[in-house]
Amino acid sequence: MANKGEKRYRKVKRINIWSAIVEFVFFSILSAIVMAAAVQLFASYIIDSKITSEYERIQYMARLYENGLKNDDRNIYNLLVEEGHEYVITDADDNVLHINGENTRSDVSGMVRLSESDDEILVYQDAVRGFVYPGRNNHLALDFKGFREWMSADDNAEEKDIGHIYESSQGMINLPIWISVDVDNGNKHFIGKALYSANRHDARVLTILAGAMAVLVVVILITMLVAAIKNFVRQRRMINLYFTDMVTEGHNWSWFLIKGERMLRKRSNLKTKYAIVSLNFVNYRNYCICHSVASGERLLCEIYTYIEKQLDKKEMCAHTTSGGFALVLKYNDKESVKGRLEELIEGLCRLDEEHHFSFQAGVAFIEDAKDRKGRLLPRKDIDIDSVYNNASAARATLAPSVESGIAFFDESLVEEQIWLDRVQEKQQYALNNEEFMVYYQPKYDPRTNELRGAEALIRWNSPEYGFLSPGRFIPIFEKNGFITEIDHYMLKHVAADQKKWLDEGYKCVPVSVNVSRAHFIESDLAEQIRDIVDEAGTPHEYIEIELTESAFFDDKMALLNTIGKLKNYGFAVSMDDFGSGYSSLNSLKDLPLDVLKLDAEFFRGDSEDERAKIVVSEAIKLGKSLNMNIVAEGVEIKEQVDFLAGEGCDMIQGYYFAKPMPGNEYADRMKADSKTES
Repeated sequence: MANKGEKRYRKVKRINIWSAIVEFVFFSILSAIVMAAAVQLFASYIIDSKITSEYERIQYMARLYENGLKNDDRNIYNLLVEEGHEYVITDADDNVLHINGENTRSDVSGMVRLSESDDEILVYQDAVRGFVYPGRNNHLALDFKGFREWMSADDNAEEKDIGHIYESSQGMINLPIWISVDVDNGNKHFIGKALYSANRHDARVLTILAGAMAVLVVVILITMLVAAIKNFVRQRRMINLYFTDMVTEGHNWSWFLIKGERMLRKRSNLKTKYAIVSLNFVNYRNYCICHSVASGERLLCEIYTYIEKQLDKKEMCAHTTSGGFALVLKYNDKESVKGRLEELIEGLCRLDEEHHFSFQAGVAFIEDAKDRKGRLLPRKDIDIDSVYNNASAARATLAPSVESGIAFFDESLVEEQIWLDRVQEKQQYALNNEEFMVYYQPKYDPRTNELRGAEALIRWNSPEYGFLSPGRFIPIFEKNGFITEIDHYMLKHVAADQKKWLDEGYKCVPVSVNVSRAHFIESDLAEQIRDIVDEAGTPHEYIEIELTESAFFDDKMALLNTIGKLKNYGFAVSMDDFGSGYSSLNSLKDLPLDVLKLDAEFFRGDSEDERAKIVVSEAIKLGKSLNMNIVAEGVEIKEQVDFLAGEGCDMIQGYYFAKPMPGNEYADRMKADSKTES
């Protein structure tokens, strides 16, 4: 099935040109027919009008003959001869009864209708000078071949006999035809010789008129032909424009889709292995910022030209968007493709010695289809757009890096995309049916082992996919924006649990709830949080709002405004993952936080790492100096607990004390801790 680009290309390709050609041929034939018919009819009309007077003369002679028969007038033939015209009288069986002159009547006859009469009359072509003859549709017709011979004859000749035409010394043309009139009630026929007489001037006027019509038709046809040719040239320009990239002036994405699929479908290329490459100039936008868009586009032209020079026959390259290029490469095996792309990228990086360029490539191979006997099948259903998308998906796995690299598409990427689609398809249904569960991970004082707080964490208990950890779905929600719905869901359930436990007499501690950075663009976020907690009836001091350090890089003023409102409403505010970013100290300087959570990365690796201990110790001192409580997360061994206790860390959250647990288990943990204290 043709893709949309192919359909548009076909539409552009057939615009006007074939219709113009068909119209030209049709009008050529039609014009020739109409012109011939018009000249013939015009000539027939002139002859018809001239012969009418001759017909009236022959009718008069026929009446004389018929009256003479009735009156038994023996002088009737003398009277007819005195009229000075040739005639033949026949009986009903066409036997000649009387003749005056030479009987040159031929066997060619027909019925014609003269312009001055509605009656049809019988006429015979002259056997010697048969220039006029009974034509089709009851009209007299002309022999144009003989007419042209007469027109080309010498004007100075006194008398000419050219073919079937006789011209007198006075320059008159006499064209004979025999007209039959019934007499004696149809028992006899008076057949007189009628002459169409015209001079050469009249004939030339008719010739000039016919020639003018022919010239007019030819001019019209030539005009149509020129228009068709221009249309064809314009169409070719449109196709070239349709396939031309405006930046590189080379091939564009439409050309790549259409020509690429056609090339891959050819039987002659069936045994050739092909790979589709998505190549991206990583530094393009930065280069444009530093040097201007125009300079960036000139660089893209150089890149395109360089790639084109590296390609063999039956390989393709097109500029797609921004710094992206699409390639079709022949290959023998995966390693050969990799080596060739590495060489290509190395050459591209050397285009400008003054700048460091990076190029990333994703590769997807076109799979061969085979029949049961192992024979290769034509690539009839190849979808180059889909294969290029796979190559782009492979390249996207390199996206976090700014260095050059090559990635190959495999089925795991397909599975990731399928999972992404499934999650997005089920997310709203899962939320409505409360498939998301709130887990609690306690926070303990490392000096007294007292429960001091907890963090609310989400899990997805899907009837279809089972029990899912946050890493399977939270990154997807953060990308598609559904994370804001999850924030509300978690806050609502935590507030409800806290209210329930307070009413049941538990000694509750503050529970921190994560709020996504996507939420902080909302100017009324603090009011939303307040209203959700108030609806559950939970005192604000039992809810802690936890934000990640990355939120600081979005809208600083909006973040500060929201934090200020939350603190005024009585909520504690904490920063999660301190130390995972590059501006942590700057964040602490500006944000009025209550709790600082040290990132778990501080506590992974060698527990005796002195440099790590120094950093953690100083971070705790810094937080304390700013009147913040310090929480260390990800702590798993006793040596770390002892170290943090000695440094004055307020709370520890990690597997050493407890894993995340459902709400009922957390309630039991609170109950057990309450009994221990009492």
